[in-house]
Amino acid sequence: MSLAKEPLNEEIVYFDQAVETMDREQLKELQLKKFKAMMNDVYGKNKFYTEKWKAAGINSPDDINTWEDFYKLPFTKKSELVKNQEENGPYGNFVTYDISKYVRVHQTSGTTGKPLKWVDTEDAWDWAAKCWAYVFKAAGVTEKDKIFFPFTFGLFYGFWGAFEAARKIGAMSIPAGGQDTLTRLNTILEHNPTVIACTPSYALRLAEVAAEQGIDLSKSSVRITVHAGEPGASIPSTKQKIEEVWGAKCYDHHGMTEMGPASMECQYQPGATHIIESEYIAEVINPETGEHCADGESGELILTNLGRWGSPNIRYRTGDRVIFNTNRCQCGRSFARIEGGVIGRVDDMLIVRGVNVFPSAIENIVRNFPAVAEFMMEVRKVKNLDDLTLKLEIDEAQYTAEQIKETIRAIVEDVRNKLQIRVETAHVPAGTLPRFEMKAKRLVRIP
Repeated sequence: MSLAKEPLNEEIVYFDQAVETMDREQLKELQLKKFKAMMNDVYGKNKFYTEKWKAAGINSPDDINTWEDFYKLPFTKKSELVKNQEENGPYGNFVTYDISKYVRVHQTSGTTGKPLKWVDTEDAWDWAAKCWAYVFKAAGVTEKDKIFFPFTFGLFYGFWGAFEAARKIGAMSIPAGGQDTLTRLNTILEHNPTVIACTPSYALRLAEVAAEQGIDLSKSSVRITVHAGEPGASIPSTKQKIEEVWGAKCYDHHGMTEMGPASMECQYQPGATHIIESEYIAEVINPETGEHCADGESGELILTNLGRWGSPNIRYRTGDRVIFNTNRCQCGRSFARIEGGVIGRVDDMLIVRGVNVFPSAIENIVRNFPAVAEFMMEVRKVKNLDDLTLKLEIDEAQYTAEQIKETIRAIVEDVRNKLQIRVETAHVPAGTLPRFEMKAKRLVRIP
């Protein structure tokens, strides 16, 4: 099947080629220069960071001049920020300016704890749109495209920045926030968008409903899908499934409410997303020791945003498990790559019968079986180890009992051979498991 409705631009599209292709030393100089400028503005105005840095023995922005100095800055944890907001009103005291200077407020999804509120100034919001413009340009989206946004425009940061970036690059935006899935499909058929921006789970949900209605999305106008909100678009089997049902090229992106839009996938799609290093400082550390990891080693991603002066997040422990590659990409960019996208959350790692397993590895196996419409992982603690049950939704109207049995057997065998673990399974009827528009929650811990 052809995965593009129209030939993609053969030239690699850059937002700022001079910056994206500079060598690593030049890039590090640029990052430090930008950080110094931000710190000069933040120090003394932002109470949270000023007190935090003074407690660490950093008494002036002039104390930070080299990378060795930068690495003396303490890490920031989400738990600190949540506690700060509990003690200092809705937005905390990690804002740099008077609240009258802020034009946007968003909130984390709360899937890993209490929701965190985040506010942005006009300059910071324009910066977020710039970062999302990097994402679109890297995927080959241009001013000639029409971008469809099938998500609810609420407090969740989600695709708000992408919506702003569409205007920045001159593309047409088609919002579909107040519509159900079938209405959104009809809107796609009516307006003929060429790009869709949504979570990978919702891209598959749209395809599922389309198939029920006899709509072949592979023949629609959509040529590019861009995804965020969960790691699915970097999971090979999920990416392949999205590309097959949409007949489009699937691109991943990684970001978060409290940090901003942080990474993009280039048109060469080397199974990795580039950190937008002109706008972020990225580190990978051993989550136990805090020591920096070498390329190829798995560790926790630490980010510092450089354009969000009104609400900065400095040396933030994201909780995302990643593997870095700082070699220049085939596309020409020197921006570091997250190999395979985000592997999983540091705190989501399962220990199943003594074997460490990330939920994304399970998804990569399950998505290879087209009979499985949806799935869920139920985890129970048994003698300090995780006992895993896979709930697999397979439609009995489409598949015989023998086909269902064989599919489940094959999944169990694949999990055992590829991940070296045994799992329990449960077949559930069609429509049993939840569908997701925003972040999917397929891992459920049972007390």
